[in-house]
Amino acid sequence: MTSNIKPAAKLGVFTLVIMNVVAVVSLRGLPAEAEYGISSAFYYLFAALVFLIPVSLVAAELAAMFPYQQGGMFRWVGEAFGRKPGFLAIWLQWIESTIWFPTVLTFGAVSLAFIGMDHVADSHLAANKTYTIVVVLAIYWLATLISMKGLGWVGKVSKVGGIVGTIIPAGLLVVLGVVYLCTGGHAEMNLHGSFLPDFSNFDNVVLAASIFLFYAGMEMSGIHVRDVKNPTVNYPKAVFLGALITVAIFVLGTFALGVIIPAKDINLVQSLLVGFDNYFAYFHANWVTPVIAVALAFGVLAGVLTWVAGPSKGVFAVGQAGYLPPFFQKTNKSGVQKNILLIQGLAVTVLASLFVVMPSVESFYQILSQLTVLLYLIAYLLMFSAAIYLRYSMKDAKRPFRIGRKGNWLMWLVGGVGFAGSLLAFVLSFFPPDQISMGSNTVWFSVLIAGVVIFVVAPFIILHFRKPSWVAKNSDFVPFHWEKDADAQARLAAAEAEYEAKNKQDQSSD
Repeated sequence: MTSNIKPAAKLGVFTLVIMNVVAVVSLRGLPAEAEYGISSAFYYLFAALVFLIPVSLVAAELAAMFPYQQGGMFRWVGEAFGRKPGFLAIWLQWIESTIWFPTVLTFGAVSLAFIGMDHVADSHLAANKTYTIVVVLAIYWLATLISMKGLGWVGKVSKVGGIVGTIIPAGLLVVLGVVYLCTGGHAEMNLHGSFLPDFSNFDNVVLAASIFLFYAGMEMSGIHVRDVKNPTVNYPKAVFLGALITVAIFVLGTFALGVIIPAKDINLVQSLLVGFDNYFAYFHANWVTPVIAVALAFGVLAGVLTWVAGPSKGVFAVGQAGYLPPFFQKTNKSGVQKNILLIQGLAVTVLASLFVVMPSVESFYQILSQLTVLLYLIAYLLMFSAAIYLRYSMKDAKRPFRIGRKGNWLMWLVGGVGFAGSLLAFVLSFFPPDQISMGSNTVWFSVLIAGVVIFVVAPFIILHFRKPSWVAKNSDFVPFHWEKDADAQARLAAAEAEYEAKNKQDQSSD
């Protein structure tokens, strides 16, 4: 049955770094923080210290700790707290990415709207709901088709798309900002403003809380840990390099955008393209705007592709272990989880229809972003808790990468800070930002509260109806360490031996 499945491609450090950057960085988020001027750097650095760095460190330890066990978040949380919390974690990671797709794809639609030379007409097109829905679905289903080709295709497109559509445009934006100021351009941002934000304005704090989502996803590549060359060394290395690049892109890119657009004119959806257009107009090179627009859309495709292939793969591995009905375990000839991808696509299609009930594209963009933040942060709360708990329940386990050489105090510090930061962002994310016209607050709170309740309860309903027949006959899912029966222990030992053999082979071929 599996003889026709092609072997998975191995991912190197450079490819994994780019996949991490693409998964985490989206230039669409820069306008939201550009409103804060110089103080935006405080938000980025604060979120990096209390969220990005803890996520990166904890994910690196957990992924290196379980290099041959499938499941990503499911494995990490399940080893600590059991199957149900583990399934909740991987479920939330998959669901939040599904809800997130329309928001990032909205940015892709806006980018493509600016390929024309009449930018007034381009702005009107970008705000058109029908146009946005059509382009969102077109890009998403293209990403799905590419994902069906297998991890080799995903890695190649993500690498090229990340460079062309994210890293190069980000670097260009920073260079344009520097040259603009050096040649006498007027800075719309107060470059002598306060680094510390105005904490007395609660609305500023609420909108800034969304910055945590900008940094979310660094752990997602843990799902691919079995497809990485020498993962105990290369995975942590890729995570840290990706984190450094991520912070640099966000801080410098936000400054460059704030320099060219007045804070009062910033639009969360369109302002990145408007910023590029303003710079090119200053340098009398308006013809470059359509090129950047296409590049940014390609970057969106690469980012979506990374997320289409990532969490769905984790859910598939968990499903084969008996947590989802056989329908969700079907694969194509490349071994790709085709039915899960199709169900995911249908969900994205339904979510895109919410455009018609929201007062604007911008308001739709924001409410889905907030729901995504809330669901993802629950998974992060579980992950940080699991990392600390495993220091005691699996204190003798191998940790090729370890937070702190001796003792557990540094894990308590890193994991505790990450947990507290995630909890703070979770609470603040329920409040509607004053800067955006959301229509009725009742709709805002209803969508967020109902969404959180429905998606948190759903996995437990699935588990309630779980049947022994759901376990795939060809499943090689590695048992948890706390499964003590003889069969589980034998399979665990066999998986470890197979991994060690493959790891030695990879090291000898490098």
